[in-house]
Amino acid sequence: MSLGVLADLARLREQRVPFVLATVVRAERPTSARPGDRALVRADGTVAGFVGGACVAATLRAQCAQLLHAGTAGTTLLRISPGPEPAGPAPPGTVVVDNPCLSGGTLEIFLEAVLPAPLVQVLGDTPIARALVAVGTAAGYDVRATTDPAAAVPAGAAAVVVASHGHDEPPVLRAALAAGVPYLALVASPKRGAAVLAELAAPAGQSERVNTPAGLDIGARTPGEVAISILAELVSRGVAPVRPAPAPAGSTPAAPASTTLGPAEPATTPTAAEPATAVDPVCGMTVATGPGTLSHRHAGQVWYFCAAGCRSAFIADPARYADPARSAG
Repeated sequence: MSLGVLADLARLREQRVPFVLATVVRAERPTSARPGDRALVRADGTVAGFVGGACVAATLRAQCAQLLHAGTAGTTLLRISPGPEPAGPAPPGTVVVDNPCLSGGTLEIFLEAVLPAPLVQVLGDTPIARALVAVGTAAGYDVRATTDPAAAVPAGAAAVVVASHGHDEPPVLRAALAAGVPYLALVASPKRGAAVLAELAAPAGQSERVNTPAGLDIGARTPGEVAISILAELVSRGVAPVRPAPAPAGSTPAAPASTTLGPAEPATTPTAAEPATAVDPVCGMTVATGPGTLSHRHAGQVWYFCAAGCRSAFIADPARYADPARSAG
C-alpha cells in the first residue's frame, strides 16, 4: 500500500468517515492493475489509490456506493470482465459486472466496507471510567474519556456514560439529553441515581432515558465487571461495534500516483445516502453520479460517462446516443 493511501486510511479512521478498502486480488492481462494494488473509496465517489483505469474506477464507485449505503461492514468480491460471463449464478459474495469499455483482461477486487465504530463518551477518571475505556476499546467501540464537564458531546455519539462518582453529573446528563444521544448511563447507586435524576429537572419523560444504575444486572462488583455490564446493555440496545478498519500496517507493491483525499466532515451515521446512478449512453454501463463522474450537458439534460472516451464519442455525435431513458440530472 502506498504511503499516500496509508495516510488517507489513517485520516478517514480518525475523522470517522465511512469508506471502502478495495484490493486487487487477481488481474488478467492486459489490465493495468496488479494484485495487491489498493484504493480507498468514499461515499461521494472520491478515490485515492489505484485499482485500474477510468472504466474500472467507474464500476468501482458504483459498487462501493451500494456497499456503504447498506450501512453494514460487509465484504464483496467484485469481478469485472470485458464481456459477458458464462451463464449461471455468481458464487456467493461475488458481484460480476460486464464492463464493455475494458481493453481486455479480467479483474477481481476485494471490497471491504469500513464503518466508524459506535462512539462512546465517558466522563470521569475513576476506576470504572478507566475500565470502560479499556474494555470498550478492546470490544471495538470508539471510547473517548474526558474529565471536563463542559466538553461538547461529540457529533454522532451513540452513548454517554457518566462515571465521575458524584462530580459534575447533572450538567453532562442535560447536555447529552439535549443532544439526543441514544444511550445515557449514570454510574450510581439506586438511591443516589434517583436523587441526581430529580436534580435534572428535565422535561417529562426525559429523565427516564438515563439508565441508572448503569448496565445490565449481572451481579457486577469490580470496575471491570461494571464496565462489562454497561457494554452488555449497549449491545442489548442494538449499539454494537462494527468491524474495525484494518490497521495501516504492511505494504504492497507501490501504486501509481493518484488524487489524495481532502478533509471530510465527520460522519454522524455510518449509513451513506442512497447512491444515484445513471447509464453511460455510449457503452451502456451503470455509473455512480458523484462529483468525480464525467458528465456533459446536452439538450437540457446531464449525461454521465464511465470514461473520457465515451464522453468524447457522445460529444462528437450526440444524436446517435441521446436517449432520454438513459439520462440523469
